Amino acid sequence: MDDNDNTAPLVEKVEQYSSLEEIIEECVGDFGWIQFLQVVLVSLVWMFDSQQTFISIFTDAEPSWHCLPGYSCASNTCFLPESSWSWDMPRRASVVSEWSLECASSLVTGLPTSSFYLGTLVGGFLLVSLADSSFGRKNTMVLSCIVMSISGLLSALSTNIWMYSVLRFVSGFGKAMMGTCSLVLSSELVGRKWRGQTGTIGFFFFTLGFLSLPGIAYMNRGSSWRVMYLWTCTPGLVYCLLVYLFVHESPRWLFIHGRKEEFLRTLRLIGPKKKGDVLTLASISSISITKNSETMNMYSSLKLLFERKWAIRRLMAAMVVGFGVGIVYYGLPLGVGNLNFSMYLSTVLNALSEFPATLITYFIIGKAKRRKAVLILTTLCSISSLICVITGSGKWKGVQIAMELVSFFSACTAFDVLLIYTLELFPTCIRNSGVTIVRQVIVAGGAASPVLVGRGKGLVSYLVFGLAIGICGVFVMWLPETRGEISCDTLDEEETKESRRASRVPDNVLA
Repeated sequence: MDDNDNTAPLVEKVEQYSSLEEIIEECVGDFGWIQFLQVVLVSLVWMFDSQQTFISIFTDAEPSWHCLPGYSCASNTCFLPESSWSWDMPRRASVVSEWSLECASSLVTGLPTSSFYLGTLVGGFLLVSLADSSFGRKNTMVLSCIVMSISGLLSALSTNIWMYSVLRFVSGFGKAMMGTCSLVLSSELVGRKWRGQTGTIGFFFFTLGFLSLPGIAYMNRGSSWRVMYLWTCTPGLVYCLLVYLFVHESPRWLFIHGRKEEFLRTLRLIGPKKKGDVLTLASISSISITKNSETMNMYSSLKLLFERKWAIRRLMAAMVVGFGVGIVYYGLPLGVGNLNFSMYLSTVLNALSEFPATLITYFIIGKAKRRKAVLILTTLCSISSLICVITGSGKWKGVQIAMELVSFFSACTAFDVLLIYTLELFPTCIRNSGVTIVRQVIVAGGAASPVLVGRGKGLVSYLVFGLAIGICGVFVMWLPETRGEISCDTLDEEETKESRRASRVPDNVLA
């Protein structure tokens, strides 16, 4: 046989990867335009989230009224004959005027809003692990948005307050998972360097959605309150179609659920480099995910979460901090009427302060340690709220409004940083469940805030706000620092890192 005869088959050397994190960093570690567009599209859901959260400010408000010529005015329409007064706007402009609820109790008029928040809490706790299960992040987000948008459109067909309240409950139930799924999905479409910054895009859209409502209401002034739901919910359904067609599922989630061909295809499509093109099933065959770390049914991730002591400890500490942040974040705008300046001016300034809070969060996530940032922000919020109590006299009006804005700004920033921090505290297999629980506790803190504002005389509510967030914020010290660390995908990986951290082994050894 001729020595130059090369008839033997050539064996191509296959590059083997040792971990999922190595593949993610290799293929999508750099932030390319495709990833940016994916993240923006995923984060846009926060705008529809905020619109449905705050839409009742305009649809359920009691319109102004005036006495008709020949009649004397009273402070309450309930003591006047119906023929003696009239609404300044058409009756259809508000739920209150259309269904003659001006003399109904606050329990009845506030029922739609209360039902919405109750639906959000119930939906959050019942569907907490849906996105970690075989249903996935993308599908859960799309389903949530569809349920919220359709129930919102049906709300426009309501014939009474009771039907309207039920549909608002369904809307809240549907929207419960949207923001969390968006936050988790956007962070898992990019590498370690960008996972924190991508979350701030969603916060920007949330504020933008809130500020869009006054514009929509102004353009439709004099029209039926039902038009508000048409304007905000119809685009939501179009958005769901776009996400379903053009957004990719989390590559991390695909891998831990054994869908490796889809995992490879997704990396090739979204990666800014061409390195994803050379990935094959053979090159990732050495990476295995243990079966008990997979989340194959709806509540298995929740079970896994509560089986590990370190996970429970992290969750409890984050929940306490979140409850304190929620009390102030939702309570401060409600309590501005107890201060010595215009509540309308304060509300506008509070809403606008969320923009710089989002910008500051972007830089904090990139530069600062998470634990220290949350502690500083909650402490600053606490001190500012307490100063509002100390400067109770009218001559300190300027200081009071400044401290209220500082307090709310700190609460907004702490809210944003805490959610991104929570993303980094839990591995992929239970990440969505952990973030959802913490976010629901923040909402629960918000549900408690109206009681504090309502029962607090004068500035007592600000005293409660300051003490609550100050005490709760200290619990962040029981959480590990996560800035710059490897993002784990299984409980076993996270537990190994936790053990080495406890043994004071440097983090770079884990790499």
